[in-house]
Amino acid sequence: MSDLRVLDNESLVLAITAFINPRTPSQIFALLRTEGRASLRDRFETLPPSHQEDIVRKAAEMADKGIGVLLFGDDDYPAKLGPLASSSPILFYWGNLDLLKIPGLGMCGSRRASELGLKAALACGEEVQEQGVVVVSGYAKGVDTETHLAALRGGGKTIIVLAEGFDSFRIKKTFPRELFRRENVLVLSQFAPRQPWSAGGAMTRNRLIYGLGLALVVVEAGEKGGTLAAGQGALDTGRPVFVLDFNGSTPAGNRLLLDKGGIPVSTRKRLGEEIRKLLAKARTAKQQLSLI
Repeated sequence: MSDLRVLDNESLVLAITAFINPRTPSQIFALLRTEGRASLRDRFETLPPSHQEDIVRKAAEMADKGIGVLLFGDDDYPAKLGPLASSSPILFYWGNLDLLKIPGLGMCGSRRASELGLKAALACGEEVQEQGVVVVSGYAKGVDTETHLAALRGGGKTIIVLAEGFDSFRIKKTFPRELFRRENVLVLSQFAPRQPWSAGGAMTRNRLIYGLGLALVVVEAGEKGGTLAAGQGALDTGRPVFVLDFNGSTPAGNRLLLDKGGIPVSTRKRLGEEIRKLLAKARTAKQQLSLI
């Protein structure tokens, strides 16, 4: 096969190659951090021709669907992830990549949310949108869907983080096509294209949700499970975690996170105030960096 560097879709080819035999995210991260893309080019060149052809075909298929990729070390790779990049050194994407440059707020909650939880998720999504912030959430039914739809219906922007590879991605019927447009949506996957959904993948995906946000909003968490783990993970990284407090009917997982340092939010107005504080703090930090 000809030199990889003159092939179309080189970045996609390298990204797909990275997951072969098998490479974990931490291993891929270490390679990209120490050796850069050259390590993946070398790996591709050592593969049998049939494997190379399969990778090139897959890359072309993804490119035809409008899917691109960011590798750790690329100029557009989100520096805001910091150490969390070790779990997502490769980011396949579809949609508006510029949304990564806008302040975002991670949002999570149960896929089997209560009626109160769904109502709260809708209100939170609307408030985030009105503050000019991007909603960052998963793609499950329940809280994830409500927050995305709230943002999009208000004319806002949203980032959807998948818990599987892009081969499984479809625009759900719950998302009106007139709202799901490239300019206001970004879909991300940190997984190999053919990787199916798994509970472990969903837990790993949550790191990307709170890593891309200025903070994490926990709408409704159980005593165990992914939402609780996401809130704890965000707290462990030092990110603010806003935990909805329903005044007498606060979910068990929310109470646990409040006990561990989560910031109670009982009204939409309070959430708006906290978002404005985050934005002011981010602007100050940016100004200070520009003076260095």
